[in-house]
Amino acid sequence: MSATTRAAHLDTPGPGTPRTPSPIADWLNDGWITTRRNLIKIKRVPDILVFTLLQPIMFVLLFTYVYEGVIDIPGSSYTEFIMAGIFAQTVVFGSTYSGSAMAQDLKDGIIDRFRTLPMSPSAVLVGRTNGDLFINTVSMAVMMTTGFIVGWRIRSSFLEAVAAVALLLLFAYGLSWVMAFLGMSVRSPEIINNVSFLVLFPLTFISNAFVPADTLPPPLRVFAELNPVSALVQSARILFGNVPPGAPEPDVWTQQYPIPTVLIGVAVMLLVFVPLAIRKYAQVSTR
Repeated sequence: MSATTRAAHLDTPGPGTPRTPSPIADWLNDGWITTRRNLIKIKRVPDILVFTLLQPIMFVLLFTYVYEGVIDIPGSSYTEFIMAGIFAQTVVFGSTYSGSAMAQDLKDGIIDRFRTLPMSPSAVLVGRTNGDLFINTVSMAVMMTTGFIVGWRIRSSFLEAVAAVALLLLFAYGLSWVMAFLGMSVRSPEIINNVSFLVLFPLTFISNAFVPADTLPPPLRVFAELNPVSALVQSARILFGNVPPGAPEPDVWTQQYPIPTVLIGVAVMLLVFVPLAIRKYAQVSTR
């Protein structure tokens, strides 16, 4: 055996020699472990998922059967008009679980236990936001099934419908990082729940989610047209093919180009709040 071959043989780790993983592999593994932790929590406390799924079903049935005969959408049905709004409202409110869960973990001292483990600090946040993404994905499946039952239909292609679902989930994922940051900035889970309601409730209801924006009073109409949730709802309607025929052309850029508006908004949320949330986590975990 030559010296070169012998050196290569000695440098090759044997079956019992531990390999040193790369930092990226470590980070991915840590993120998966924390994600699995949150999914196992849902499995062990199924009430979380059950009540999360009951809310979108209730909204679909409520708005379809109670308000369909009151609100007229020329050239279309209120059921097809409202579904994109219910999709957006549900995933937006579903993103708040990251905030309340992080606040609860801080209160219970679980963050201090994570700090003692040899793991990436950002992995805890990745696992938490991935848990929200899972819940929102299941919620979307339940809502779409309920929508088909009550008469909602996709009028576009399969790929466009997939793009609509992906855009809704992407927006919710970006918002989850915002809520995770806020959850670590308050003193109790109750506060983040109240803050989320006060902020997200006007964003979802003063929009084009449940009524056409041009039917609102002028000040509210301006707010609704610039509202990022309105851009999300309009994007979903376009991709699902549920835009009412003959609807007036919007004169605001965010409504004329809703899909780029949503993508820009998601990029801003991730670029700003991912670093802020990671920095905040490092601060609160060293208290």
